[in-house]
Amino acid sequence: MWPTIVITGRPNVGKSTLFNRMVGSRDALVNDQPGVTRDRREGVFSIGKLHFRLVDTAGLEDVFDNTLSGRMRNQTEIAINDADLVVLVIDARAGNTPLDKHFANWLHSKSVPVILVANKCEGSFSRLGEHYEGSSLGFGNPLPVSAEHGNGIQGLYDSVVERFSSENILNSNEVAEPVSSRDLNLAIVGRPNAGKSTLINALIKDERLLTGPEAGVTRDAITIEWDYQGYNIALVDTAGLRRKSRINEALEKLSVKDALKAIQYAEVVALVVDGTQLMEKQDLSIARHIIEQGRAIVIVINKWDLVDNKSEATNFLNDRLGTSLSQAAGTNIVKLSALTRRDIENFMPAVLRSFEVWNQRITTAELNLWLSEALERNPPPLASNKRNIRLRYVTQPKARPPTFVIFGNRPEDLPNSYLRYLENSLRQKFELFGTPIRLNLRKGRNPYN
Repeated sequence: MWPTIVITGRPNVGKSTLFNRMVGSRDALVNDQPGVTRDRREGVFSIGKLHFRLVDTAGLEDVFDNTLSGRMRNQTEIAINDADLVVLVIDARAGNTPLDKHFANWLHSKSVPVILVANKCEGSFSRLGEHYEGSSLGFGNPLPVSAEHGNGIQGLYDSVVERFSSENILNSNEVAEPVSSRDLNLAIVGRPNAGKSTLINALIKDERLLTGPEAGVTRDAITIEWDYQGYNIALVDTAGLRRKSRINEALEKLSVKDALKAIQYAEVVALVVDGTQLMEKQDLSIARHIIEQGRAIVIVINKWDLVDNKSEATNFLNDRLGTSLSQAAGTNIVKLSALTRRDIENFMPAVLRSFEVWNQRITTAELNLWLSEALERNPPPLASNKRNIRLRYVTQPKARPPTFVIFGNRPEDLPNSYLRYLENSLRQKFELFGTPIRLNLRKGRNPYN
């Protein structure tokens, strides 16, 4: 049975609009008038290959009698009691109301995990600081969302998947655990005519996708279900990504939008590069976008059989990545020929390695031992006022991608060059190759002292 997610909150905060957005329909009636939703409405939505049952509920009101409002409240309670996860929606424009606080306290008495969502975050309310007031409800900072416009929905999806795969609580997972999910969304992207469709055909051993010498054969993002050694893989073929200045036709703009969406929803992205035109500026731009989206990355050098001086090409590739895209340094690079299927067997092991690293968690003890060694090897420079910068503690609050927080006394004075040193040291120490990492600085002492 699929996990059940219940959307709840006081009346008129946009629960039904969020429901419609998530299930991709307009099944639930939406109106500015409070109390439009009465019965529980169910739908199904998916995040990649993960499927969920979604329940829209009536607005919570502080009534318990046998009136209509009381019976609606009872239906909502039944839904919450059966839920695996609750999405509590508040109105970012209105801020916390007494009713929000009342029902937040009530939800704290339940054993079900809760994700707090601040809806109606559009216009002047789109800035993050506007709705951090919701953190006083006890569920952490709310996720900013505009259900009407679709903003922030991917962040909600990421939080949903994370809640079901691991506890997203500071220092909650002291042991690095293997990836439990056997499902994987794998997007194949690159410039036009790099061999993306040919690569997928080679992987599935079927001429499933149109290929040809012409650039731009693929227009839509096509998803193909593929079983690889027990892994259920969603292979997503995408249109070639050209520089924006070269995109004029409306159809190509739509194709590019589809490709960028595929990156956004992927867990691992394979960047296919034409081996006869190694790592041009547009290839680097695409790689940079993948990293900015926080996705695991594998670089595929296709048409490797057509490269004459392979040693020179390899050196050029490593130098190009090291100087132009430091976050991609050490990334898994697979050299193959999709057309002849030569070395195709090296592709999926590289993908799975990147996926594992993307999900990796490192114990707090290991991290602080690394920090101590890194500081001893290369202490931070003095701050602008000649005072010492002390970095005291590091922890990993989340994975997918691996995200770390370092606490110190003057984090704002730490130069970018030293931050890069820490990032490179962290990546080398724990072999965090094939994934972006997030290294954040916060002012404060060890939170566990």
